Amino acid sequence: MHDTLFVYPATLARYQAAPLFPERERFLAHCDKQGYTRRGLRKIAWLLLVIASTRLARNGRVRIEEIEQVARRHRVRFLQHSSERGNCHTTQQLFIHTAATWYGFLGRLATYRPARGRFSTHLDAFERFMRDERGLSAITIDTRHQQIGRFLSGLPRRVRSPAAITVLDVDRHLIHLSKHGWSRTSLARVASSLRAFFDYAETQRWCKQGFSDGIDSPRIYGDEGLPRGPDWSQVQTLIASTVGSDPASIRDRAVIMLLALYGLRRGEVVRLRLEDIDWKAELLRVVRPKQRRIQHYPLIAPLGHALIRYLKDVRPRSAAREIFLTIKAPLRPLSAGGVTSVIRNRLRSLGVENVPRGPHSLRHACARHLLDEGFTFKEIGDQLGHRRASSTSLYAKLDLRALREVGELRLGRLL
Repeated sequence: MHDTLFVYPATLARYQAAPLFPERERFLAHCDKQGYTRRGLRKIAWLLLVIASTRLARNGRVRIEEIEQVARRHRVRFLQHSSERGNCHTTQQLFIHTAATWYGFLGRLATYRPARGRFSTHLDAFERFMRDERGLSAITIDTRHQQIGRFLSGLPRRVRSPAAITVLDVDRHLIHLSKHGWSRTSLARVASSLRAFFDYAETQRWCKQGFSDGIDSPRIYGDEGLPRGPDWSQVQTLIASTVGSDPASIRDRAVIMLLALYGLRRGEVVRLRLEDIDWKAELLRVVRPKQRRIQHYPLIAPLGHALIRYLKDVRPRSAAREIFLTIKAPLRPLSAGGVTSVIRNRLRSLGVENVPRGPHSLRHACARHLLDEGFTFKEIGDQLGHRRASSTSLYAKLDLRALREVGELRLGRLL
């Protein structure tokens, strides 16, 4: 790899003469397969040269703390090679990331992650329970992990086990979130996640029986809120904003169409695989994790064209079977959080205000549009993959035309 990156013999000889050249060569080849550009590979090669010249190269196994110490001692060197002369922070962080990744690639990294918290063992066991016994979706598990982890990490240091946690600790956490702008609905979801965790903790005898019953949350009345999303004109503007020829716009166009035209959830979008597109039958196969079933949709022409353009012109060769990948190296499947960032950033750039700007808001916009077009609640529920009719009936409050007709009925002769 080095001989393809550096054409001057003297420069190439300097890289070849430094320690651990075979190891650095293998890692560069690995990065090349991950889709890094030539410029990115040259940067990594230089960082590996710096790493190989430090005392880290002489150690057997390397800890993250040692890498960070070496990075701080090389601040002046990073400053000289930084694109922004007044700030070397980016190069310093890239040094830490590259060193950790390289030593992990070599099997010499002593610690792959920061020190685990007090309740890591309990959280790991609860995750396995949610995945293996409850069969919950990956996004639900991740969301609960974040919510419960935020609560546990905020407990006083004297609390060393679930048995030492009190209901008052839970109340204080919910009050703290409320004071920082969390809505009643969001607080209710956090409380639900905590109840699920302590229900499991009771079965494992980590805490006393009945603990979860004492966790109170804001009362949420059935169908009290409106499913909010952008107007359909704003959705059309959002789709039109992706007509560019840059790779991100080409990929995002297909993602947005799946969210807005099909009403898919973000997790369903990122889980789509290449084999889920039946080009001959013009069908799209969608795995519905909540219903634990597979649903087939007709592949409409606009989405088909967007997918073909992305797959032919943008999507790099990769062993990953997921349709949507990251644009920048290292190449990997697009995450649910990545979809959220795409939608929020694009809606923000369009000046969309006063409505939620996450991917789920496009699902609501899809339902509202189908309702306006005269589709029945059964048809809308089937399109969105709802398990219960009550999930779709919430959109009845958005059917202003039907509500107005009800309001204009003259019932006097019927009484």
